Amino acid sequence: MDILFKNVKILKDIEKGEVLEGELAVSDRRISYVGKKAPSIPYDRVIEGKGNLLLPGFKNGHSHSAMVFARSASDDLPLSSWLKDKIFPLEDHLKEGDVYALTKVAILEYLTSGIVASADMYYFPEEIARAGEEMGFRFLLVATPKGEGEDLDEFASLCRNRNSKLDSLTYFVPGFHAEYTASEKMLINLSKITHELKLPTWAHNSETKEEVEACKRRHHGLTPTEYMESLGLFDYGGGGYHCVYFSPHDIEIFQKHGCHIVSCPGSNAKLASGIAPLLEFTKANINLSLGTDGPGSNNALDMFYEMRLASVLQKIKEGRADAFDGLLALKAATIGGAKALGLHDCLTLDVGQKADLILCDLKRPSMQPLNDLARNLVYSGSKDIVSLTMINGKILYEEGKFYVGEKVEDIYQKAQEITSRLYQEAENRL
Repeated sequence: MDILFKNVKILKDIEKGEVLEGELAVSDRRISYVGKKAPSIPYDRVIEGKGNLLLPGFKNGHSHSAMVFARSASDDLPLSSWLKDKIFPLEDHLKEGDVYALTKVAILEYLTSGIVASADMYYFPEEIARAGEEMGFRFLLVATPKGEGEDLDEFASLCRNRNSKLDSLTYFVPGFHAEYTASEKMLINLSKITHELKLPTWAHNSETKEEVEACKRRHHGLTPTEYMESLGLFDYGGGGYHCVYFSPHDIEIFQKHGCHIVSCPGSNAKLASGIAPLLEFTKANINLSLGTDGPGSNNALDMFYEMRLASVLQKIKEGRADAFDGLLALKAATIGGAKALGLHDCLTLDVGQKADLILCDLKRPSMQPLNDLARNLVYSGSKDIVSLTMINGKILYEEGKFYVGEKVEDIYQKAQEITSRLYQEAENRL
């Protein structure tokens, strides 16, 4: 489908915040023109931009999408209590089909926030993939072998078969929840898979002080990062989620292996886990992405919220108002996220890149008057300015309406039925 956006402002250079006024054309799922005046061809649709802003869609570096069932039902607890006392008992009752239906609610929220892709780690990853493919949403799926890794052949086949599909919206990579929930046998087996497939490995890493200190006690003084490296888990790259308590040596290890860091400032702040040293990561030239984490711990799936927190919390941490420029947060939410997810053709609004973009309404009060558009997205932007979200050249959300092949009311109803059942079964078990 050929689509033309005319009379728009185009955020061309995110790192400098530079904006071009003109037109952008989309053809066959990719950007075909960016400039002052697009070629005069018979477009399927011409969208009058009214001077509003086009920018690359946000990439969510880390989430557990299906955890919408836990939204605002397990609040105001530290991470360990939140997991063990609230989340794990509910997850014990998840069954086939639940994750598929629950993920759809998260996708709707992603679209309203201008998020066009997400790295997801959760149970039943093929159900997440199915939900994404049916609704037109991109996922990087971080999958984990079962038990001690007894299904290695099956797991390797899953990755190979899924990743061999051309133009697929989903891609599978190996990973595991965290050092404290994984046995060494499983991690050794997982390392074998990463080497066989030559794929990156992802995991939660150094989210709390307690996690780091407990790992040191278990593994002869090694931090989670040092322990994972000793098993060869970073030999083909990958990265870590959270990375709040990283030592200088941890940073060196990520530098050495070209690993990515996904910071989740909203979740880390709500769980009182701490503030990650984002300024140190950027100084070390480690690619930085932002993630919402799951809706059970955040609770919003809102990249505007994450960008603002990422920037202002660094200013508090460093004690300097000029620390961590807002453009660094915008870069992490777009380019940094694309690199972390392996979406190297979804980085910018340039010809040949995939048409994964959003249109933001500059007529909203929070955007007026027009000064520094890029930084204002970070410091004043919110979900209500997203008027259109396009993925792979297809408009999935526009002016408050969803175009995902299914009635929104049906998605909500099914998710509510599953959520009510999970809580009832967990209560009956007590």
